[in-house]
Amino acid sequence: MTGFIDLQVNGYAGVDFNDEHVSDQQWLDVCARLTADGVDKILATVITAPIDRMIARIERIAIAMETFPEVARMVAGIHVEGPFISPVAGFVGAHPTAAVMPADVATADRLLDAGRGHVRLLTLAPECDAGARLVRHLSDQGIVVAGGHSDASLDQLQQAVDQGMSLYTHLGNGCPSQLNRHDNIIQRVIRLSDQMYVSLIADGHHVPNFALANYLRCIPHDRVIIVTDAINAAGLGPGKYSLAGQRVEVDPDGAAWAEGRQHFAGCATPMQTMAEILRDQLGVGDELVDRWTRVNPGRLLG
Repeated sequence: MTGFIDLQVNGYAGVDFNDEHVSDQQWLDVCARLTADGVDKILATVITAPIDRMIARIERIAIAMETFPEVARMVAGIHVEGPFISPVAGFVGAHPTAAVMPADVATADRLLDAGRGHVRLLTLAPECDAGARLVRHLSDQGIVVAGGHSDASLDQLQQAVDQGMSLYTHLGNGCPSQLNRHDNIIQRVIRLSDQMYVSLIADGHHVPNFALANYLRCIPHDRVIIVTDAINAAGLGPGKYSLAGQRVEVDPDGAAWAEGRQHFAGCATPMQTMAEILRDQLGVGDELVDRWTRVNPGRLLG
């Protein structure tokens, strides 16, 4: 299967998009490798960091898109994940807590300006965006807004959806391993999944397959999007790597762990492997796999 559209790629095949010094040749090489692995389009993803570093990384991606037709064909835009996310342990995930901040329109505009019109998606925590002001500001400009790394209440999620939020980022991750058994972010998002898309990482690690199967039964099929959350280790196998300057270790099972092995730090599993997991281990038919890995993300991007 080919033609995958992946909305969350932090890096791939040895190239870290969260490094403002990615060379021209690395950009060409990584796009060729993604094509060889069946991927048609990605959103190059920049995660939380000090704002000046985020700006430099976003600008580097935008310049590569404008310089090389090969990059422009592969990179459909930029996904900014953070810095307006929850600073609470567990919800913040692998993002550096010191760089997290409340939603701020002026800061967001600096990130958008760095992207030179190429920022297509921004993930934020709705509880950190008072009155969903930033959600409305972004959605009014045609930018897809996602919730994520969040413990938003049901009312806060609904307010964000009403103001234009149309996606929730990697449900089941970006949250603590221990949650209230009933009133938790997973249940709240599923409750509203008829009103927004929901992305899931289908590597068998971020969400165990049995739990993923449950989510896929609850979320409407036309709202499911599979993302890899790939880092530069994707497609390379076990070893030690980095993500935005953090040490990451990929174990023999393919799970990408942050230092200390307390939580995952991105993913090392290519989209083709996720499609195989969905088909072979969860029994999902080809039509739905195609819908979740190509049709739905393409529809969201427009």
